[in-house]
Amino acid sequence: MFNDAAALISKVLVLDDDEPHRDAIKSFCQDNGLVALKAQDDNALSVLRSNVDLGAILLWERTASDRGLAIGREIHRIRPELPIFLRREHSATLDDLSDEDRRCFRAAYSIERMDLLRDAIGAALFSRVYPTPLVRGITELTKQAIEGQFRNVHVEHEAPCLVKDRIIYGELFSLIPLESNWCRGYMMLQTEEQPLLEFMRREAFGAGMDELGFREINGLLGEATNLVWGAFKNRFIAEAPDSSRLTQVPIIVNHLHRYISFGSEDPQLCVKYRLTDAREPGSGEIIVYQWFAFNLAWTPDKFTECVTSVEALCAAGELELF
Repeated sequence: MFNDAAALISKVLVLDDDEPHRDAIKSFCQDNGLVALKAQDDNALSVLRSNVDLGAILLWERTASDRGLAIGREIHRIRPELPIFLRREHSATLDDLSDEDRRCFRAAYSIERMDLLRDAIGAALFSRVYPTPLVRGITELTKQAIEGQFRNVHVEHEAPCLVKDRIIYGELFSLIPLESNWCRGYMMLQTEEQPLLEFMRREAFGAGMDELGFREINGLLGEATNLVWGAFKNRFIAEAPDSSRLTQVPIIVNHLHRYISFGSEDPQLCVKYRLTDAREPGSGEIIVYQWFAFNLAWTPDKFTECVTSVEALCAAGELELF
């Protein structure tokens, strides 16, 4: 189920205060590409509000003094896009639950039947194959583009992960389509405005820096998005699709609830970047989330990485050897 070569993970929120089985659940997560975020039941909702890159929730039915089902109902109400896997004591099914409760949970499992959880996690989160050169190349070209756009910035990134979340991070995001013969969808960059604004005001771009406002920040993020798109296109898109037969789906954005939907239930590829000021390491950080939603077409068997040889560049007159 978990493809080690692709180095992809998924973050899961674990709401299970059963101490005797803690190690078994921890080992399961480590063996199946899951990063477990342990939370206390009384602050589960606040953790949900502060995390926008989750893949799933592991919930024990008896957690918090047998309030597991009630907690599951509330989580499903506020974040229905997140699959909840319910650990049960006496059965590994949802058959004895009411129809309303069954709709809240993706699947059931027990400590004795962890294989059921493995299969359900695989179907919900790891059903797509992401070529290793694509995953590795995305982080490389994005890091180069950000460093090329913003001077004196140090860029680090977390491991690429698969998310089911649909919550937007921050107030500022850019969206650009990606279209080739092997994929069609969108790339999105998300960040908070104020940290980016403060960083740019520290940059020595010349007179008038203190007058930077949201319009200038919009332009900078847009240019960074364009640089990433151009690098992605040059490296991964060798052939464009036939535009006469393309279909589209609506993209829904609800600003009040910080929610976006690309019209697909498939997990999205997400990378979290941390930007710090190379001149003032303690001056704070900028968080940028990068999402790839290949919601319109995905045929990774056609994926190729574009490699232009030196001989081809010379023949085209784009490179001269001295």
